[in-house]
Amino acid sequence: MVHFVGAGPGAADLITLRGAELLQQADCIIYAGSLVNPALLAMAKDGCSVYNSAEMTLEEVLDVLRAQEEQRHDTVRLHTGDASLYGAIREQMDVLDRMGIAYDDTPGVSSFCGAAAALGAEYTLPGISQTVIITRMAGRTPVPERESLRALASHGASMVIFLSAGLLPAVQQELLKGAYTEQTPAALVYKASWPEEKVVRCTVGTLACCGEQQGITKTALILVGDFLQTTDYERSKLYDPAFTTEYRKGHKE
Repeated sequence: MVHFVGAGPGAADLITLRGAELLQQADCIIYAGSLVNPALLAMAKDGCSVYNSAEMTLEEVLDVLRAQEEQRHDTVRLHTGDASLYGAIREQMDVLDRMGIAYDDTPGVSSFCGAAAALGAEYTLPGISQTVIITRMAGRTPVPERESLRALASHGASMVIFLSAGLLPAVQQELLKGAYTEQTPAALVYKASWPEEKVVRCTVGTLACCGEQQGITKTALILVGDFLQTTDYERSKLYDPAFTTEYRKGHKE
């Protein structure tokens, strides 16, 4: 059987308990070596076969999965963060379906959660933003025109931009064509939760300059929105004394 496992944002102890258990039991691990913390491989049992998918094509990965299944082995396909975001798992699952190979999917903590934790930030502040847009800049991999960064920026919502740290001048230009201004708060979070984590607070207008100064060109998330720097938000209704919930009756002071 194949187990797709989200490794979490980077720190080895941020993998889920289920994910760690699957790693410990696996006969074979295929991990995304360009992004997954190799410290997680210390969980592998003696005799476990380990492959780095950063050096493999999809066809080579599938060949290993097929060979392991023929030996009735359990294989962990270890992806960074949560594999449902830019994990390229659907194309693997579709082939496994055609092969008749069973699989399951264990979610992980996404790096966008790790980045918010590094900043002490909450994406959804009442009265400021109740929407989080997760996207990427078009580059070698295109995006649909309706999902261009410029189009999404028109909403002015909290935004997390993946896989775009090497395109900061273009990212900055596209954001400014939307609802954000030069003064809109922004941040770069390099390797969230890793020992070498770096947090750079800036504005949309200084995004490219700050990235260049800090030497950040990859493995970083770009966060944009007023949620990053405001105290002018509304109090949560859930904990408001005047707000009635299923568990308590509200009262006005």
